[in-house]
Amino acid sequence: MMVSQDFVIHIDSIEVLDEVLSEPTSELLRFMGGTSGDFMVIGASGKMGPSMCRMLRRALDTLGEKGRRVFGLARFSDKNVRKRLEEWGVEVLSVDLFDEADVRDLPNAENVVYMVGQKFGTKGNEYLTWAINTYLPGVVVRRFSESRFCVFSTGNVYPLVAVDSGGATEETAPQPVGEYAQSRLGGERVFKYFSVKNHTKMVIIRLNYAYELRYGVLVDIARRVQQGIPVDLSMGYVNVIWQRDANDIAIRALGIADSPPEVLNVTGPETLAVRSLAHRFGMLLGVEPVFTNWEEPTALLSNASKMVRLFGTPQIGVETGIKWVGEWVRNRMPIYDKPTHFEARNGVF
Repeated sequence: MMVSQDFVIHIDSIEVLDEVLSEPTSELLRFMGGTSGDFMVIGASGKMGPSMCRMLRRALDTLGEKGRRVFGLARFSDKNVRKRLEEWGVEVLSVDLFDEADVRDLPNAENVVYMVGQKFGTKGNEYLTWAINTYLPGVVVRRFSESRFCVFSTGNVYPLVAVDSGGATEETAPQPVGEYAQSRLGGERVFKYFSVKNHTKMVIIRLNYAYELRYGVLVDIARRVQQGIPVDLSMGYVNVIWQRDANDIAIRALGIADSPPEVLNVTGPETLAVRSLAHRFGMLLGVEPVFTNWEEPTALLSNASKMVRLFGTPQIGVETGIKWVGEWVRNRMPIYDKPTHFEARNGVF
């Protein structure tokens, strides 16, 4: 089922949602057809990992390259995620990255997508967040020094910028606020050190914010409107990108991997007003939104111009996303209990 801004399907089940999120685009198929070797997704059990793995598997199968392997690596505390990946043809590897002996025994993969990171629960566990976000990158990149990397980072490494600025570009000097953002920048620096030292090619993706129908900024706003909970306007403007588009662009960004690493903002090109989004969901849900606090003159915003120039505009526009999320929330479909806390301006998560 091809999905675009011009063709809007009805997503009425988790099964259909998973299909939509993992469908390879024609651009991805062209890119994958020019690649070689296996793929390893490290951090395959998170919000984006399963659809990333399935998208890679579906692309290779569509190209008739069933002999090329897709590995999904994680601890897999949720056995249902592991089962789904296995059903989709992904080769599951249950590994604790802190066990360096296990990491050394991993199979080789020419292409590595690194999606590991800890954000929520940082307060009170800062030491663990730093270990996951800054120490583990060194463990992994040393093991796969001959591979090509796509590394997921975050737009939180940027400072808050003026809401009319168009967002921070890849040339904006990082000024991370809070220990989560600081540790993610630390992880970027570790990746860059080993990229330069070992000539490992990589691209660092600064993501801000991906969403689908079970989580994300749009889901957070829609649920608050539905439940009559005040929508906090402290972070009054945001960028969002449909998860399938984010994964698609991240995979294709392997094509620009280099040493030292290339940096790429991955987000939607529009600066969206939280107040306006709440009113849109209010109309869809039949509820008048309630607000708290006021918009500040700055916000966490990323500029997607480089992404659009290299990889095109995301296929799913925000208008489609609003309609899909509104319908999903209105019908009380399953939601992850993982709010983004996008409104936080102090970097505490």
